[in-house]
Amino acid sequence: MVSTQPALPQPSPGPLRPGGPRARSPSRRPSRGRAGLALTSVLALGVAVFSLGLYGTASLDQLAEDGVGLGGAYAAAGPVFQGALYVHIVTASVALLLGPLQFVAALRRRALGLHRAVGRVYMFSVGLGGLSSLVLLPVNSAGFVGAFGFGALAVLWLLTGLRALRAVRSGDLAGHQAWMIRNYALTFAAVMLRLWLGVLIGVQVPFAGPETDAEALFSNAYAAVPFLCWLPNLVVAEWLVRRRGLPSYALPAQVPQLGSADSTSGGRTGEDQAPRGVVTSRAASL
Repeated sequence: MVSTQPALPQPSPGPLRPGGPRARSPSRRPSRGRAGLALTSVLALGVAVFSLGLYGTASLDQLAEDGVGLGGAYAAAGPVFQGALYVHIVTASVALLLGPLQFVAALRRRALGLHRAVGRVYMFSVGLGGLSSLVLLPVNSAGFVGAFGFGALAVLWLLTGLRALRAVRSGDLAGHQAWMIRNYALTFAAVMLRLWLGVLIGVQVPFAGPETDAEALFSNAYAAVPFLCWLPNLVVAEWLVRRRGLPSYALPAQVPQLGSADSTSGGRTGEDQAPRGVVTSRAASL
């Protein structure tokens, strides 16, 4: 029977409540992103200028005599290792300085050619920086811990750079952005190494005795940074990748437990998913 009553107008959803999921200001996230990028740029600039100024104005022997920087660890090393150290300092500093520019959306939109040119220089710096890091592993100043920690950092630095390059060449721009975030997170290990050193030395001071040597505090702190300077960075990078909706790693689906709702309904496979008649006909044919 067809009703003759006129259709009532559907009520409008009305305005969203201030606490609703869509009430968030659209400009809040970009402003926070710009603030984070600005802070990253300032820290990267400070570390790059400091490193280039320190090792560009004094020899390793002078630095070793003054007890500054890595002079004491590499002053007696062979020329190959000293050359690799200077290559690493220069290329890592260039990558630190250029990396933040690649995340400026306005630069990609208005000057794509400049974005690509900066990207080539950045990738070249990452390549030389990663290879020189591998050369330095036998004489690194953190021993076996440094060999494994800095070695893993160098390998991942190179691999993420290659993945970013391969993605952009295949036209996968979203994948390229995701891998560039991960790659620069590893580049930023140069900054976090120094920040973590300050934190780890600072937490030891209240518990240090009056006769505690400053070099002992530094050695204790430096023993942790070969891994600590980059592992948290990758966690933050993956969070940023997921937050921006870029391709990310997904955890495998959980296997349903026996007796659970999934195993009794949605988790059935094989003959359990077939209609009853099909199962009966299969049994009759055996």
